Amino acid sequence: MAAGLYDSGREGFLVGEIDWDGPIRVSLIDEALYTPSLANHKFVNQVAGIIANSVNFTGKTNAAGVANAASAVFSTVPLGNACAGLLIYQWAADSTTARLIAYINTGNATGLPVTPNGGDITVNWDTGANKVFKL
Repeated sequence: MAAGLYDSGREGFLVGEIDWDGPIRVSLIDEALYTPSLANHKFVNQVAGIIANSVNFTGKTNAAGVANAASAVFSTVPLGNACAGLLIYQWAADSTTARLIAYINTGNATGLPVTPNGGDITVNWDTGANKVFKL
């Protein structure tokens, strides 16, 4: 599955239900356990294979519809299966209302795939034109 924006994420930005300046998080995903459906999945509870605790985006910027942020650092990720995907979503305490924004596994982040070894994992966003993602 290639990187892309979830339809519900696009809709959320367009109707003002998602604010890039609000609480946005990213999680590591085991692609062997999750098959993204960008058209049909809307909330985090529909995602299997979340490997590590979510990380808040920091240093968020936006210009010309391009979302960017500081590198994401996942601390002491437990040993586990290879992670080849990243799930970006609007944070909510209840996973049934945490809205999906983007799924990334190629192009927009460096260091993937990665196999957790108990240490930290740093995800660096693309430095090209699309950064984290472009609306």
